[in-house]
Amino acid sequence: MDEEKFSLTKRIKSFSYAFAGLKVLFKYEHNSRIHAVAAICVIAAGFLFRISYVEWIAVLIVIGMVFSAEIFNSSLERIADFVQPERDDRIRDIKDLGSAAVLVTAIIAAVIGIMIFLPKIIKCSCSF
Repeated sequence: MDEEKFSLTKRIKSFSYAFAGLKVLFKYEHNSRIHAVAAICVIAAGFLFRISYVEWIAVLIVIGMVFSAEIFNSSLERIADFVQPERDDRIRDIKDLGSAAVLVTAIIAAVIGIMIFLPKIIKCSCSF
């Protein structure tokens, strides 16, 4: 295999493909919009409750994990539909596994969010 020389122009252009993928995600994958609203709310709550640097790291990691899982799942579903357009139990199982990955990631994100924000909410409500 011939190794291609590094090209800054090609590296920059590769970002356009990634942004095109994000556009596809938000245009066609409805759950991604739900994740985006949740992420915006959590980020706003982070500023409101002045979460710590370490808490920000945790919040941003899990937000990234949920979006990454959603992107991988959407890719997997599109490939599965392309390879096997007819109903097939094996494809159903593959798609269900991808959806389960998103669900597990979202649950972990919610647990981390609860661990970070619930004590702050309780403390704030006790102040009244």
